[in-house]
Amino acid sequence: MTAEHDARLANLIIENALGYAIFTMNLEGRVTTWSRGAEKVLGYSREEAIGMPFRDLFTISDRETGADKKELENAKHGGRAEDTRWHLRKDGTRFWGNGMTMGIFGPELTGLMKILRDETPAKLAEDQRVLLLNELNHRIKNTLATVQSITEQTLRAAKVDPSIRNDLTNRLMAVSDAHNVLVDESWAGADLGTIVRQALAPHDHSGTSRFKIDGPLVWLSPQQAVAMALALHELATNALKYGALSTRSGQVEIAWNLAHNQLGARQISLLWRELGGPPVTPPAHTGFGTRLIARTFGQESGGQARIDYLPRGVQCVMQLPLSVSGEEPAAWSALVADQIDPERMEVVAKADAQDASSAPIS
Repeated sequence: MTAEHDARLANLIIENALGYAIFTMNLEGRVTTWSRGAEKVLGYSREEAIGMPFRDLFTISDRETGADKKELENAKHGGRAEDTRWHLRKDGTRFWGNGMTMGIFGPELTGLMKILRDETPAKLAEDQRVLLLNELNHRIKNTLATVQSITEQTLRAAKVDPSIRNDLTNRLMAVSDAHNVLVDESWAGADLGTIVRQALAPHDHSGTSRFKIDGPLVWLSPQQAVAMALALHELATNALKYGALSTRSGQVEIAWNLAHNQLGARQISLLWRELGGPPVTPPAHTGFGTRLIARTFGQESGGQARIDYLPRGVQCVMQLPLSVSGEEPAAWSALVADQIDPERMEVVAKADAQDASSAPIS
């Protein structure tokens, strides 16, 4: 191909990229060429734009802070400068522009090229999403606070045992704390490590942590994040009352890992292991925490959950599928149903009958 052919092809592309404002400038920042897309996006005709200073496309506040000059200098010295901000059209209206200013070299720097796109609809949609999300967060916090207040007053009026009232209040607080993590991530989900540390923070006051936490970055859906926070709260509360955290020397190990099976579906395995606590025996009845873990990580999720009451301390093992419907292979739902053994989806309690006493995860 000849240089003339390449030039005609480049001009053809530029002139028909109507969704992009493409123009060139001299080193002083004055327009030298102006595409049809630039006419459409910015409102200036080619005749009006030639010779126009670059700064005319910036808002008055950006001009005063020198934003236009900084962009030109960055492109001259760094070869390119990205820009995302509100810009001005000919009629004075604003639009959210995203673009790049690049140096034109041949081989010395001879000019500058700007490619700019109007992304106002996406910006307004994002602003609306953030506004609605903030309103949702506010309403959820108010609702949880109201539920907590009503529950406390109702149970107190009914002369319910204070320990039961405290347990329920703490469970509501665990849900609230999980929601705070989700708020920080705009309800897109939450990192498992963050959920673990948030859930254990109220039980880790000493200078040396009694928790050993280890695991890779794993992203949980909002529903899974809240469920995990509640399960960890139940385990930690039980450890504080009856297990490893009820003694000075007790410790808890929390570890997890992420894996992909042969079908490409993601799943995690999580281990909660208590060490250094009092002797353990299986409980006489199933507590709320045990039922919660069984329901959340067993029957309802297609995962598995097992609590072992071992001589050295309580141990809980959970497995949870993470893939959402949009990520799953088409045959995943049917195949996984055939592969999971229903008998292994229930919580199993094991113990050594020679040891002393223990209590259910209440």
